[in-house]
Amino acid sequence: MLRHVFLTGPPGVGKTTLVQKVCDELVSLGHSVEGFYTEEVREGGRRVGFDVVTASGERGRLSRISDIAGESHGRRQYTVGQYVVDLPSFERLALPLLKKVALEDGTVKKVFVIDEIGKMELFSQPFIKAVRQTLDCFSCTVLGTIPIPKGKPLGLVEEVLIRSDVKVFTVTRENRNAILQDILSALRECLK
Repeated sequence: MLRHVFLTGPPGVGKTTLVQKVCDELVSLGHSVEGFYTEEVREGGRRVGFDVVTASGERGRLSRISDIAGESHGRRQYTVGQYVVDLPSFERLALPLLKKVALEDGTVKKVFVIDEIGKMELFSQPFIKAVRQTLDCFSCTVLGTIPIPKGKPLGLVEEVLIRSDVKVFTVTRENRNAILQDILSALRECLK
């Protein structure tokens, strides 16, 4: 039985934009949508990092380029390329949302957005545990994004890919505008 929908594709192809369009459509159809997405932060036309933004509009820092990330104050620094991940900020925003949805009784099925399950987010062991619990929770359908596998496999991404209750759509520049209805159809199937 189909329960979750994930989007994958190369960086910058428009996965997050597509997730936002899907969420807008779902809300307009009366569905409850919670969760978070990742948004680029730009200064002077240059990408300087990423923020996590909740469905309700709350915002927290996910990462910044190392020259503007600030001091680590003795904490271990987690980096992906030129970005320093702000794990405490990410966990403060994302974990309560994931824990709340896992505790709900399931009388109303909702869509929970996880954008994304990527290298930065996977530094957080509590996040990995909470995502697993959310995927096993019957009260919600996850709409998520995952990176295209390259290099060393990411454990949780591999787990998502082999789940029998997950449908994965690969987003390309060519299909990103046409694929919206297919994603919505899959989500409607999940929400039955």
